[in-house]
Amino acid sequence: MAAPSVHALTTDLYQLTMLQAYLEHGMQAPATFELFTRRLPPNRNFLIAAGLEAALDYLEHLRFEDADIEYLESLGRFSSEFLDYLREFRFSGSVDALPEGTPFFANEPLLRVHATLPEAQLVETRLLNLVQLPTAVASKAARVVVAADGRAVIDFGLRHAHGADASLAASRAAYLAGVQATSNVAAGQTFGIPVAGTMAHSFVQAHDREREAFRHFMATFPTAALLVDTYDVEAGMDTVIELVRDAGGPAPTAVRLDSGDLAAHARRTRRQLDEAGMMQVQIIASGNLDEQEIARLITDGAPIDSFGVGAALAVSEDAPCLDVVYKLVAYDGRGRMKLAAQKTTLPDPKQFFRQFDGAAATHDVLGLADEQSEGQPLLEPVMRNGKRLPASRRSLDEIRTHAERSLAMLPARLRSLEPATPPYRVEVSVALGEAAERTRRRLQEQ
Repeated sequence: MAAPSVHALTTDLYQLTMLQAYLEHGMQAPATFELFTRRLPPNRNFLIAAGLEAALDYLEHLRFEDADIEYLESLGRFSSEFLDYLREFRFSGSVDALPEGTPFFANEPLLRVHATLPEAQLVETRLLNLVQLPTAVASKAARVVVAADGRAVIDFGLRHAHGADASLAASRAAYLAGVQATSNVAAGQTFGIPVAGTMAHSFVQAHDREREAFRHFMATFPTAALLVDTYDVEAGMDTVIELVRDAGGPAPTAVRLDSGDLAAHARRTRRQLDEAGMMQVQIIASGNLDEQEIARLITDGAPIDSFGVGAALAVSEDAPCLDVVYKLVAYDGRGRMKLAAQKTTLPDPKQFFRQFDGAAATHDVLGLADEQSEGQPLLEPVMRNGKRLPASRRSLDEIRTHAERSLAMLPARLRSLEPATPPYRVEVSVALGEAAERTRRRLQEQ
């Protein structure tokens, strides 16, 4: 993966004002922050961790350029001493993280950042920005892939994504969660994702006759997929079949349906293809699809071989924003926590342990980072002294395989599209509960 564009000023203003105050008052002791989600969206039984690759590249390459310093100086808010500090800024901390592609649940940290307080504070905004969208899209993609029940899913979401950078992050996240290909050529180049596509209605409309449009496209791309519903699906299919017979050449690999009653159109199309001896030609369906509509089509027995999913996937339409936060859990050797109503946090650096019965996950235990517990510890060291560890570098295909295997270990009820009953259980260890109570008492006394 190519290093992302790292712009140091892609942050909230208050990160910089806090930094100056920390430095002026000598608050540079070690601090630990954790990035996690407070709760799952109501229509999610799990989330899939994504975005770690970009987050680590950001931390490793973060620099303030001369133009950044000049702009901050023009604001008249910051001291020359603070601007000198930023000129030399490098992230020198440590990160432990949940491997991309791993399912996780509420209050379980995706990232644990340990550095001086100013360093760990500064990176909050961008880390949240880099992790939130990929995690939301990967989690949505996993549901779409489950709904497709072994049929291929193609990412058609580029035109609906919120900007070019978001489109790349979304295509990568969808692929690691099981989507087979993308229409996004830049994502294919950047990440090595297989690219796929058909043709647009405009190509047919630009010709005076549909037959001429199909003939031209087939002459240029003999086995390409054809979009057959610009005018009339049955008539379009008759034209395709006639052209293949007349040419005596190869048939298209697939035909695509993009509107109307997709189940009914797919049945008629399959019948036409089979009667013409073109059993190998597949049917692709697209057009405002999500996991619920795909599941309905499959339940109805629609003979569809693959699905193109656009807006619902690229923006995680039904859960576009996760309740992801980045909270201080320790500073200067002492646990820290929030006591605010409905936003209480747990103190101290944490680890969580996945418990198994055979190959099936049963529940997780959220505990202290240095405690021993049964089960598999899921946070792994990925960065030390500001440098990525070699073991943290996994190819996208390795991440994709890990995601597939990890999802298969979840209880079947969690992989359903319906809310799981009961939901997956996450317990707080005795040691962490006791640490939280000690910290609570100390803060209340203060």
